[in-house]
Amino acid sequence: MRRVMFWVAIVIILLVFLLPIAWVYVTSLKSPADIFRPEKLAFAPTFYNYKYIATVRPSLMEFRNALIVSVVSTALVMAVSLPAAYSFARFNTGGGHLLFITISTRMFPPVVAAVPFFFLFRDLGLLDTHLGLILLYLYFNMSFATFLLYGFFREIPEELEHSAMVDGYGRLSIFRKIIFPLIKPGAAITTVFCLIFAWNEFFFAFLFTRRLARTVAVGLAVFWGSIEIQWGPMAALMALAILPTLAAAWFMQRFIIRGLTFGAVKG
Repeated sequence: MRRVMFWVAIVIILLVFLLPIAWVYVTSLKSPADIFRPEKLAFAPTFYNYKYIATVRPSLMEFRNALIVSVVSTALVMAVSLPAAYSFARFNTGGGHLLFITISTRMFPPVVAAVPFFFLFRDLGLLDTHLGLILLYLYFNMSFATFLLYGFFREIPEELEHSAMVDGYGRLSIFRKIIFPLIKPGAAITTVFCLIFAWNEFFFAFLFTRRLARTVAVGLAVFWGSIEIQWGPMAALMALAILPTLAAAWFMQRFIIRGLTFGAVKG
């Protein structure tokens, strides 16, 4: 009975998480008449919604913008956060105060920073630009990535570095040949989290872009009009927008699992 209850719970959890995704993909293949008849389980699949977002309302630019902003901002975040977290973990840079200040940037609601950033970007000409969104995501993801990587670096014994120094290795060589291979699972999970945040972020992308740098998350809201809601095209764009994050998590799942359990077993 205990085993049966276990699998029943697993099935219920899977249904809770997978049914909304399945509904999106099924809706994207329905015609407008079938969308408003959910009781009709059998329907003729159509690719009209995908043709609509590719021709009538082109969304490739939004995908390109989201890809550019996500990849570039995440690369910059990792380039800054890796050495920053290492310095905090090994040298206690700033005596703990600098680390607290870095983390504190994520403690206030994003709307608090929206107004000053908006006026600053307006004066600098960064509204509706890729660079503007990249700098915003760099600012907000850097503290999160630094804090996450700081915990991973703390789990690596300092004796490993001391032994390498005895053999004549410098700090850069130690980081590149010894520390980074050990921290790779943690770096992978941090990268995935930053990518997902940048890809799915809506609030700042909605406020700071209009048309030129609009991302796919903002593009989804365009289908929600004051007169009608275009459920079919919205579902089609949503089905495509889900794929990059699913692919990233799928290909990096081995590192993600290791990163989530990094340092969980000691002794």
